[in-house]
Amino acid sequence: MKVLVINCGSSSLKYQLIDSETEEVLAKGLCERIGIEGSMLTHQPAGMDKIKKELDMPDHTAAVQFVLEALTDPESGCIASLDEIDAIGHRIVHGGEKFSGSVILTDEVLEAITECNELAPLHNPANLIGIRSCSKLMPEVPQVGVFDTAFHQTMPAKAYLYGIPYEYYEKYKVRRYGFHGTSHDFVSARAAEILGRSRDDLKIIVCHLGNGASISAVDHGKCVDTSMGLTPLEGLIMGTRSGDIDPAIVDFIADKEGCTAKEVNTILNKKSGVLGLSRISSDFRDLAKASAEGNELAKTTLEAYAYRVAKYVGSYVAAMNGVDVIAFTAGVGENNAEVREMICRYFGYLGVTIEEEKNQVRGEEIILSTPDSAVTVMVVPTNEELAIARETVALV
Repeated sequence: MKVLVINCGSSSLKYQLIDSETEEVLAKGLCERIGIEGSMLTHQPAGMDKIKKELDMPDHTAAVQFVLEALTDPESGCIASLDEIDAIGHRIVHGGEKFSGSVILTDEVLEAITECNELAPLHNPANLIGIRSCSKLMPEVPQVGVFDTAFHQTMPAKAYLYGIPYEYYEKYKVRRYGFHGTSHDFVSARAAEILGRSRDDLKIIVCHLGNGASISAVDHGKCVDTSMGLTPLEGLIMGTRSGDIDPAIVDFIADKEGCTAKEVNTILNKKSGVLGLSRISSDFRDLAKASAEGNELAKTTLEAYAYRVAKYVGSYVAAMNGVDVIAFTAGVGENNAEVREMICRYFGYLGVTIEEEKNQVRGEEIILSTPDSAVTVMVVPTNEELAIARETVALV
């Protein structure tokens, strides 16, 4: 079965065509600046160089059309016709409390997803546009929705409720939902597989550290807590997001700067995190370089980032009354040895010891901890597209 995996943003569309039998990526690519001047398609068939084309993409339907044309192109395509695409899997950011697992997309399901739009106004509408575009161009092909929030729906009420009047949960479903769930599910399962263990027998903490970052506590196969909340703003310090702050800061900054709460929210989402704190960049490579060159603010920013991660890990050790595995994943978690080492310095109380040479490895599955370490620390590259493809195959 060949599965087309699609991840729609407000002005972008990422895709992969995956052969589910071999789990080989036949082609992948990205449509950028959809609806904006200078739209670009980057397409890469397996074993070939990237092909870049500037194309007019007024909307997502046009973008999907160009993707399908690229996949079937006689020279650079990977399939002879669209008939070879058996199913489409979509990443959907927010499923609220309505979805605790992946679902085949029907009109009723799309209505339920639409009701969650206010919880993810930047993401869900774009996801729905992608789904409807595919329906228009390939009406007979089954489609599956895979939700970022679904894996975290096993959290107990004590973990997802906020200390605010309960009526806001009853009326508006204000609670912690968590995100990156597809990644947390995939990585925790793969970590157990690497160790030759059942995930149902382990206590695993997954550190998904990218430009967006979150941590989850997976207790015997079920997520019991996660760092992101009602929105992806809560939790760790991230690339441009502030993470946890005193809520009164919003009103304080609004008053001092003469701006609205909505404008402060934009600052916390797009101008904060390591970018705002360091005044340099949201890219950890730039921060590491500046720190090595003696920039004290860059050094402090990295320390603050590592400290926040370590605090969350410690809280989840307490929540699960122990931990067997700590897994690093995503862009920073997989590739930044310095940040991993800074975080692991805090784990002496857990009996964690790391092999320095192994920690220099980038982007590969590897166990970083020594054989006598009380907790296994490892790097497990995430693969959300493959996870979506597997979910799609399972349902279709």
